[in-house]
Amino acid sequence: MKRFLVLCACAMLGGFVAVRVAQAARDPAGPYRKLDVFSHVLSLIENNYVEPVDEAKLVYGAIDGMIHTLDPHSSFMDPRSYAALKEETEGEYGGVGLELATRGDDVVVVAPIDDTPASRAGFQPGDRLIEIDGRAVHGWRETEAVRALVGPPGTKVTVKAHRAAWGEPRTFTLVRDVVRLVSVEGKLFDRKLAYVKIKTFQDRTDGYLRKSLDSLRAEAGGQLGGLVLDLRHNPGGLLDQAVKVADRFLDGGVIVTTKGRSGKNVEVERAHAKSAEPRYPIIVLVDGGTASASEIVAGALQDSGRAVVIGTRTFGKGSVQTVIELEDGSGLKLTIARYYTPSGRSIQERGITPDVWVKASAADDDAPREQNLPGHFKGEEGSAIASASLQPPAPQPPAPDDPQDDPQLKVALDTLRTWAVFKRTLPQPAVRTAQP
Repeated sequence: MKRFLVLCACAMLGGFVAVRVAQAARDPAGPYRKLDVFSHVLSLIENNYVEPVDEAKLVYGAIDGMIHTLDPHSSFMDPRSYAALKEETEGEYGGVGLELATRGDDVVVVAPIDDTPASRAGFQPGDRLIEIDGRAVHGWRETEAVRALVGPPGTKVTVKAHRAAWGEPRTFTLVRDVVRLVSVEGKLFDRKLAYVKIKTFQDRTDGYLRKSLDSLRAEAGGQLGGLVLDLRHNPGGLLDQAVKVADRFLDGGVIVTTKGRSGKNVEVERAHAKSAEPRYPIIVLVDGGTASASEIVAGALQDSGRAVVIGTRTFGKGSVQTVIELEDGSGLKLTIARYYTPSGRSIQERGITPDVWVKASAADDDAPREQNLPGHFKGEEGSAIASASLQPPAPQPPAPDDPQDDPQLKVALDTLRTWAVFKRTLPQPAVRTAQP
């Protein structure tokens, strides 16, 4: 049985770092006696149900029902779904490019992946799926919706969706394509300001980030004047990659602390000075689709005073999952720990509040968040939602290549352009090092 560690916002992404999972104690007098009842019911169905039944479907359904009683991020995947999960984590699969989550009995869009059929069709975070190929998705788990959307490139899938701003649902016919999760993209503004977008944390994301920064640095003449690190619509991914990305900008201190049941099995990830980038100013962009692993990066850079966070409140997923490959090729994603930022705060249910609050549109508040998911873990007592502490800088005259429809990025660039003035408003960092 294989075990992997994963941090992700929704069931589409997984992780592959070995972890230790405590084995449940098999007390003969405990709940395992109920397996006799399960076996009896299974036998009754097999022998007496009015029509022939698929035994594997019955057992998988029972397991899925058991996992469904836990939190919204634990899930069971049949062999097909688990194989699709591994393909997505490795960076390529056939589908439409939607990151999904459940909100009550609804399946909603967390984020469309850039340059995919879904993003080109105009899907946005918060869109609610009504039907896939004529089948109502009400009551589905996100894994079921993902399975229905994934398929060979070139095939069509019809999706009916609803948005709060629409008078009635709209139907989209999407042609599946090879979804390549190019996790890092970069661009240079003002010949010296780097812009890097991390879409997901998958295999080799840190390596792609390093190459992007080196390329932009060379384009800038050998030295960067600042960086906008865009984590918007980033649903998370691999914990080790998030730690490496944060480590690239920190020269010491805690990056993240994870704690298992009852505060046990504490693990602390720390930064190393050897791999740190030069100390140019950094802006981190976040929104309601910034979740899990991306929240770890934003929280570490914010707590250390290494970056100013701009945008809207993040998703608020403060838990860690392990993905376990089972003997028949199916998989179990199980929540095993909570994580804490360097200052010791848990962002579970509450998210990370930006230092400078800037909305992209009125629809920002409609994006699904952890607090909307049924069965989610409650935030720890005393960890209230904070308020933004800084005001945005005065708008600067637009440059020729400034974004025309991205107010958050425009504020980030203006902040870097006026950094000599803006930095005087910054408080002292809350933490340089922290103890678990």
